[in-house]
Amino acid sequence: MVGAALARSLSGIEFLRAIADGRIPAPPIAALLGMGLGEIAPGRVTFTLDVGEHLYNPIGSVHGGVFCTLLDSAMGCAVHSTLGVGQAYTTLEVKVNLVKALTLDTARVVAEGQVITTGRRVATASGRIIAADGTPYAHATTTCLTFTA
Repeated sequence: MVGAALARSLSGIEFLRAIADGRIPAPPIAALLGMGLGEIAPGRVTFTLDVGEHLYNPIGSVHGGVFCTLLDSAMGCAVHSTLGVGQAYTTLEVKVNLVKALTLDTARVVAEGQVITTGRRVATASGRIIAADGTPYAHATTTCLTFTA
């Protein structure tokens, strides 16, 4: 909860950069799944994920929930990167399309989140998961509620 408390005193992009730099601890979900922050720019954030069997479902590929969590993180943080001090967000809805099974044959993927629109109370973003060679594994959209924290 240290990071969550500090989020209120920084702009969204300052907060995300502090996590990336190690000045603020990463959220526990990032450690659990092995996600890492990549690029951080206003309205755009990437995450990396090293693929491992610990992420597998019973039929031998990465569980769909991992795709959803990775995309929700990238898109939500893209929205967060546009917020000022004292502002916060929460996900209202996520739509994910899984287009290719992810296995150990692909060692690492990148999830890209990009803001589409921001308004006074609602922001939308899109995201995709791709391999280093550009192979797409999933794409998604989200709607987020923004508010004063």
